[in-house]
This record gives sequence, C-alpha cells and structure tokens, in this order.
Amino acid sequence: MIHYAMLMLAAGIGIPVLAALNGALGRVIASPVLASVILFTVTFLTSVIVLLTQKEALSLQTVATAPRYLMLAGVLIAFYVLSITYVGPRFGIGNAVFFVLLGQLISATVIDHFGLFGAPVSPLTMTRGAGIVLMTAGVGLTQLSS
Repeated sequence: MIHYAMLMLAAGIGIPVLAALNGALGRVIASPVLASVILFTVTFLTSVIVLLTQKEALSLQTVATAPRYLMLAGVLIAFYVLSITYVGPRFGIGNAVFFVLLGQLISATVIDHFGLFGAPVSPLTMTRGAGIVLMTAGVGLTQLSS
C-alpha cells in the first residue's frame, strides 16, 4: 500500500506544478485555452507512449461496452485544466489549489460514502468527518498567511 500512497503523493505534488507551468504558458502565449490544448496534446502523446508499453492486450472493442457517462471524466479534466490555467495566475496557485482540494474533499467523501462509480464504500463517520474538517482547516490555515 505504501507504493500507492507514494504514487499519489507524487501526483499531488505535480498538480500545483502543472497549474503554475500551464498558467505561465498561457500568459506567455496570451491564451489559456491554447496553453490547455498544448498540454492535452503532450498528455495524449505521453499516454499513447505509456499505453504502447503495456503488456495487456489492447482492444478498442471493450471501450464500446463502457457506459457513456464514464467518458465525462475527460470533460472534468478539461474543465480543471482550463480553469486552473486561467484562474491560477490571477488568483494565486495556492488559493486556486486550496479550493480544488476543498472540492476534492467534498466529492471524495460523497463518492466513498455512497460507493459511487464502483468505488469501495467507506461511510462518513464522525471520525472521518472530523478528519475532513481538520484537513480543510489545515489547508485553509496555510492560505491565511498569504
């Protein structure tokens, strides 16, 4: 399990870096939307390279059987990238990521509590609720000094 935690820690470290880099690119080229398109092009090419290195059988036929609503994940990541690229340089990366984290805490709690989208059920208990409140307060405190 520690390798999962470390992988997600690295991903978490990357999110503000992504926001800062893409926001800076958007400023340099004077277009947050074009910066996002460039990011998604690099993302697509990177994903294809990783996909081609996988040992599993590749089958687009299985994609056709997936429920269409699962494709909304692409819309959500586009929304995130477009919004953080636009908002980050104007609002501050720390402030923007604070609200992203707050939104993640809320949606993760709901998804876990109800087991949405096939996630394991992890009910919201008083202890988990207190932890979420403490996490929110902690992240908020980091922004008060800004």
